[in-house]
Formats: sequence, structure tokens, C-alpha cells
Amino acid sequence: MFKNTKAFSGFSVNDLNKARTFYGEVLGLEVIDSPMGLLELKINGGNKIIIYPKPNHIPATFTVLNFPVDDIEKAVDLLIEKGVTFEQYEGQIKTDAKGICRSPVGPQIAWFKDPAGNILSVLQEK
Repeated sequence: MFKNTKAFSGFSVNDLNKARTFYGEVLGLEVIDSPMGLLELKINGGNKIIIYPKPNHIPATFTVLNFPVDDIEKAVDLLIEKGVTFEQYEGQIKTDAKGICRSPVGPQIAWFKDPAGNILSVLQEK
């Protein structure tokens, strides 16, 4: 039934103006103001991501958006220069001083939050 659809994703924030600035200026994505009072992130591949305001927004406790990168070291350094703080985790997903998880299985990955507290990541396949 959905095999040929162009699915898209969405998540909430508590402040559209802060989201517009963060996703547009810090992350460098094309951000479009939707006539319905939403933001649309334009990403490679044609599908969109919807960001909608929610007054009683509660940040997701899981990763809502992953950004594949060719060089995680460079991506993390550039984001740190722009004021992004990377999360620090222990245990199975232990991160190093930069916030990068270098697990022997899976991609190298570093998590950070948007201004609304939603968890995002940059990841590099090995």
C-alpha cells in the first residue's frame, strides 16, 4: 500500500524562531516557512522534514534526525565552532571527549540537541 509513497517525517519544537535559526544558520539547511505555520527542512533526496510548534512540547528521548557525514571529526569540529554541545554518554554507547561514540560495531556517531531539546546526530559509516 505504501511502497511507492514519498514518506516524510516531522517533530515538534517549543519555539519556531529558534528552530529556524538553528536549522538554517547553524546546520546550514534550507528552511522554508510553510503557509500552515510550520517549518519545512529541505534535504537531499527531495523528501521534507516538518517542524511544528507545540506549546506543551516535550523533547524526544531518542534521536529524531540523523545526518550522515563523510568525516565525523570535521563535522563535530565545525558544529562545536558554531556553539553546538555534544552529548556525553557512558556504557554501551560511551562517547569520547569530543562526544563521538566509536563503537567497534555500527557507525561512528555523535549526538547533540536542537534548541527545543530534541536529539540529533551526525554519523559516519565505517
